[in-house]
Amino acid sequence: MSETSQPTIDEVDLLLANARLRDELEPYRDESIDTSTGRMNLRTENEYLASMLAWERAPALPIASWFTPVLELPPPDSLDDDSLNELLSATIEKLYSQKVVLRFTDHLSNRELYKIIYRDILPCCEKKVEIPGKFLEWRCFEDTDTWLRYYADAVERRRYQEEHDVRMPPSERPKYRRDLPH
Repeated sequence: MSETSQPTIDEVDLLLANARLRDELEPYRDESIDTSTGRMNLRTENEYLASMLAWERAPALPIASWFTPVLELPPPDSLDDDSLNELLSATIEKLYSQKVVLRFTDHLSNRELYKIIYRDILPCCEKKVEIPGKFLEWRCFEDTDTWLRYYADAVERRRYQEEHDVRMPPSERPKYRRDLPH
């Protein structure tokens, strides 16, 4: 908008929405709001501010509670392999339906992955935020060695080795290739 032109109705609406969003974010305000929005157009900035507000207001709940009824799984040791495999597939789909995406699972057996879902993912308190196109990504490895061994590409491995001056684990193909929703 130049100094000689009048703002359009759409621009006025965007400015009003921006002011409202900034007012509502005031109790949560820190320098990240001002530094991260500096180069955005007004529509993009408003979407960003709305997502920040949704995040701040969202309750942190166990992921199992994101489902109606609450998602409860039988203990891994109580299941035979066939039952576990069937339940694992259904559970992965259910998680995806609530925008939880599992990453880096191909080094795990089905039983190991089920245990991670049962023990780590479902009881974990996370903010459930309804933002179109946004997912909670759960990375299913616990240590850097696993990532370097199975998932890091040659450039990432070299960069890590240069930064940390450590001996690298051998690069391996994961045993359990999965085609998970993403």
